[in-house]
Amino acid sequence: QVQLVESGGGLVQAGGSLRLSCAASGRTFSRAAMGWFRQAPGKEREFVAAISWSGGTTVYGDSVKGRFTISRDNAKNTEYLQMSSLKPEDTAVYYCAADMSDYVHPPPTAWAKYDYWGQGTQVTVSS
Repeated sequence: QVQLVESGGGLVQAGGSLRLSCAASGRTFSRAAMGWFRQAPGKEREFVAAISWSGGTTVYGDSVKGRFTISRDNAKNTEYLQMSSLKPEDTAVYYCAADMSDYVHPPPTAWAKYDYWGQGTQVTVSS
């Protein structure tokens, strides 16, 4: 059974940093593109970042460019989202996702392209 489990969310002041992790299990994810999305109350799901199977290509949403960094460790079946210079508008539930089509490039930005999702982790940024 495929499972994605996020961790690392929490409450942080504006300007602070957090690192989210997403541990994958149940299948080999080393050939899968991985992504992060977020959803704030009353808003649509928003693309945050995506990374290719090798880690060689990364894509970011405009609102997080220059502040967030996505990475992955295929040996650990884990992806990460390093978030810096956090703003109150970054407050949302953050979800990791996996596109299980092998060697997809570039990694997709559309949520409908992803096959598996984590349960989400809350990030709250206070002003």
